[in-house]
Order: sequence, then structure tokens, then C-alpha cells
Amino acid sequence: MPSLTARPASPPPAIEALDIYVWEGKADIQPRIAACMASFDIEVIRADGMPMMQTRDGGRPALAVISVSVIDGGVSPVTPDLLQGMPVIWVAASSRERDTRNYPPEYLHVLPFDFTGAELRTMVTKLVRQLRARAVPAEAPDVLIAHSDSMKALLAEVAAFADCDHNVLVRGATGVGKERIAQQLHHGHHLYSKGSFIPVNCGAIPDGLFESLFFGHAKGSFTGAVQAHRGYFEQASNGTLFLDEIGDLPRYQQVKLLRVLEDNTVTRLGSTTPIQLDFRLVAATNRDLREMVASGDFRADLFYRLAVIELQVPDLEERGVADKIAIFKAIISDVLGGETALENMPVWLIDTVAETCFPGNVRQLRNLAERVAVIVRQLGQWDTLLLQRALAQMRGMSPSAPDLTGRSGEPGDRRGWNQH
Repeated sequence: MPSLTARPASPPPAIEALDIYVWEGKADIQPRIAACMASFDIEVIRADGMPMMQTRDGGRPALAVISVSVIDGGVSPVTPDLLQGMPVIWVAASSRERDTRNYPPEYLHVLPFDFTGAELRTMVTKLVRQLRARAVPAEAPDVLIAHSDSMKALLAEVAAFADCDHNVLVRGATGVGKERIAQQLHHGHHLYSKGSFIPVNCGAIPDGLFESLFFGHAKGSFTGAVQAHRGYFEQASNGTLFLDEIGDLPRYQQVKLLRVLEDNTVTRLGSTTPIQLDFRLVAATNRDLREMVASGDFRADLFYRLAVIELQVPDLEERGVADKIAIFKAIISDVLGGETALENMPVWLIDTVAETCFPGNVRQLRNLAERVAVIVRQLGQWDTLLLQRALAQMRGMSPSAPDLTGRSGEPGDRRGWNQH
């Protein structure tokens, strides 16, 4: 005879592996939401006062639940930067549901303060299905421009080493595109490309948050830790962890990173249970780590762990004029919507870019190209005066600097553009 014992229904797959960030203000709704979602693989996180840019797990879908009680004088402290594209469920009294003084009119999803668990789960399921319907698989980054021998040689190395499991150290000056190389390595791996690419700037880690950000924390491990949180190591598992500016990592943090690389495990703060990891580390630096090892500023054992494979990204001047012009044109074409927009590009502008040294490398060249593209798009023409002004501003010159045009209206002597 079949058992009459009730079995818990399998949770709808649409709301598995989800984070819900709650701004509750004075409403005290976070415990109710956590109770309603207790049977699902969902983390309900009280977000009031939380620095979202440092704690958001980009590898999981997420949505926000916001009480209108957080709004003070018609102004909400929950900004688009905090939300990072998350859909929002607003919690408001039924009589105030459509009152735009309480929440922005573009947010159409509203629950009453006395919402039931069924109402919450229905709305969450709807939003998560919409999120996943819009989600598209991560595409490989655009092919990097490589007319120069130095860049062609680098991309050949990237192709050769992309599908190996060893750690990679990418060296190069600021702005040369080290993260783009790391992305190429990630997407070229047969296994890790299916996981997440987690970029972390080691120079921007707040003091005292290294352990929480990298290792994660267990629920209740410290005041405010109302839910467990996966750190960067866990987020990158089965994928790639990209540590930019690794030379800025203090020595006391270097040893903790080394331990994770040695053991392939991580233990969250407040927990005693080690979690097995499988990720590839790609680190990048614009500093000479060998000199830092010699001076005692960087651990030799960590350097040997990181630099199993070393790649050097050439700077823009080393790549040469052909790459410089091709990058400049590609960025303008992308902004203006096609190569046909380049047909009337002045020869003097191309020559000026070719002759100009860009200390900020590709990043600085991109800035200039985007400025030029915006001028052309807004005015509908290649305005010589405004283009010259954009060039002058890029070089830190005053817009009222001496005129750079010749008598014909085209730029005259441009030798000053290359002086440093």
C-alpha cells in the first residue's frame, strides 16, 4: 500500500539559486520573506546600509524587495547603482500601490504590507522567469585587433595556453587591456568557460573586508550577517578568478591567497566546513613582481604559484601605428553604427592620432575615440574646431590654447602633440 505521508513538493526550478536583497526600512519584512522562502535555494539578505558593489554575487540571479518605508521625503536611498539591474518588488499599503510619490512609476511589481507567502512566491517566480528569459549565454569577447607582430605573437600565446588549467600572470602597463586578455583565456578553456569570470581589483579592496569578500561568511558570523554569503573564491569555482593589480595586495593577504591556491579549499568566516574549489587564477599587474620579491614586498612562494605562465601585453606605442589607427576607427565605427560612418573622416585626424603618443594606452585612445564619435554623432559632421578641442583636452591643454589650424582651415604644425 502506498505511503500516505505527504512529501514536500519539489520547488519550481525557476526560483532555484536566487538571491533576494531586502531594503526593509521600518517595515521589518526581511524575516517574513526568509520564512516564506525557507524551502528554496534562496539567500534573503538584508541590504539596508550594505555596500552592494562589494557584496553582490554576480554569478547568481538576484532581485530586490524594497519597502516604501525606506523613502524619505520622496527620495529613495536605493539608487540604480545599488540595484545593478535587479528587478524590484515594492512593498506598500494597498491604498498607496499606484502612488508615484512612494516609488518610481517604472516599477510595476507591488505587494501589500500584509502579503502572503503564496503572493510573494508567485511574484518572485514571475520575475525570475523573466530574468532568465532575458539572460543570454556569455559571449566570447570581440577579437582583439592585431596588425603588429608583437600583438600577433601575444594572441598566439593566448590561444596556446587558454585550454590549460595552470595559473597565468598577465603583465603590462596601465590601460593596455590586461582584462581583455584574461577574458580571452577564460573563454578559450573547454571547462572553465562554462563557469563565471569573476574580476576583482586588488587595489580597491577595503581594509578589513578581504576575508569576507574573498572567503565569504556563514550566517551569524558577525553582526549584520543575517544570511550566508559566497566569497569571490566560491563565485569563481568552475570558472576563472581574475585578480587585477595583484601587486597591490598586502603581504598579510598574500599568504591567505597562497593557502587557498595550495589547498584548493576555502572556509567561510564563522564556519568550520571547508569547501572544495576548482578554478583557474589569472592575475595581472603593471608592476615588476620580481623586483617586489627582491625587496620583500611580494612573497616569492606566491609569485611562483601565480607565474606558471607569463604573458606580456605590449603597450600601444610598441604595437605601432597600424594597430593604433585600427583601434581608433573600430571604436568610432561601433559608436556611430557602422564603417560607412568613417567615409568622411578627415585625413588630418587620422594623421594626428598616428603621430600622438598615448601614455594611457588603449584606455586613453578609447576615450579620445568616443569623444570624437559623440561630436560627429551629435553635430552630423566632422567639425574641425571641436575635434581639435577634444584633442587638446585629452592632452590636458586649455581649450583656449593657440589655434592648431593652418590657413586652409586644416590642422597645421602638429609636432607638439608628440611632446612629453
